Amino acid sequence: MGDHKEQQPVRVGAAVRRRRRALELTLAVVAERTGLSVPFLSQVENDRARPSSTSLEKLADALRTTAVELLAAADPAASVDLVRAEPLTEDDFTPRTRNLVRGHHQLHASEFTGDHDAGREFQHRNDELMYVADGAVEIEAEGRAYRLGRGDTLYLTGGVRHRWRATVPDTRIVVVAVAEHIEAVQDRTR
Repeated sequence: MGDHKEQQPVRVGAAVRRRRRALELTLAVVAERTGLSVPFLSQVENDRARPSSTSLEKLADALRTTAVELLAAADPAASVDLVRAEPLTEDDFTPRTRNLVRGHHQLHASEFTGDHDAGREFQHRNDELMYVADGAVEIEAEGRAYRLGRGDTLYLTGGVRHRWRATVPDTRIVVVAVAEHIEAVQDRTR
């Protein structure tokens, strides 16, 4: 088996619905602006019908955007994306970052190998999980220091300021985060 990315057509319905709701428009208003029927628009939003390029242009105009923007915001119907490990030599100890997920998705994942700029502070809008694959790190978050070893994880909710540093050579840390373009719902009642 080789490296491949198998992808079906995009699902534009969710992007259309998000844009329509952001503009506080009803399906009836969009139908009036486009000349398309309410049942057809409902089917598009629920991914039971795919609009033609002409219909997509009409929808984009009615939603004060472009077809390109709607397609860019669309969700893939289904995808499988394999990212292979990079071969390393025994003498290769240079710090590096590797993306584990390619493209525009709901999650971002990166692998950090070696040390990195410990003085750099991060603050992400959405939640993230930090997992120590090898070695050890020290993470400072919300004024508190956490020491993590191989196999440990730390979960940070959106908005938490933090910084981290490797405390042993050859440390590998995996960071998985909700993408910045996703509007995560903040539930601070817990």
